[in-house]
Amino acid sequence: MDITRRTILAALLAAPAGAAAFPARPRRTAAALVATARRQVGVTTGYDRAYTQLPYPGGDVPRDRGVCTDVLIRAYRDAFGLDLQALVHADMQRAFAAYPRRWGLKRPDANIDHRRVPNLAVFFARRGARLPLPRDADGWQPGDIFTCLIGGTIPHTGIISDRRPGGRPGWVIENVGAGVREQMTLFDYTLTGRFRWGLEG
Repeated sequence: MDITRRTILAALLAAPAGAAAFPARPRRTAAALVATARRQVGVTTGYDRAYTQLPYPGGDVPRDRGVCTDVLIRAYRDAFGLDLQALVHADMQRAFAAYPRRWGLKRPDANIDHRRVPNLAVFFARRGARLPLPRDADGWQPGDIFTCLIGGTIPHTGIISDRRPGGRPGWVIENVGAGVREQMTLFDYTLTGRFRWGLEG
């Protein structure tokens, strides 16, 4: 018996009766996603949209900086181990024509594709994660992803917070230019999309 098989067998025999031999995968809850996004507040203190060569998979710019999409990318990686860099890149390799061509690219680019709001919106929609925009403010749920246009032209995204001080909806976790912040700005924007992706229940 090789050392790997002996190690696994020893772990199984050492586990208490009825206990799982391996740690359970954490449930993909909205609460976990929001909490992980919130932990970026005070860590990511700057905004930097410069094109950067990234490792693949799991590539990231330094955590003290980023753009709005990095809030989502880091939250999903940290909370659930879901790597939007790898997932978007793989999907664009399969269906490049389904994605916007506004940047003049002729092929997928794993350094930047997942960091662009329109690409994430297409990826989420292709996964069946698009939801209708709520008819009223209370329709938004924690963990929802919003997309919008700032000033009618600049794509932006963030995560709906579970905070509702005084019962007021509209709190989001986002990086809109001065680092990651949690603030009530959702209805300041021209909303273009709502998505709920990767969550259970």
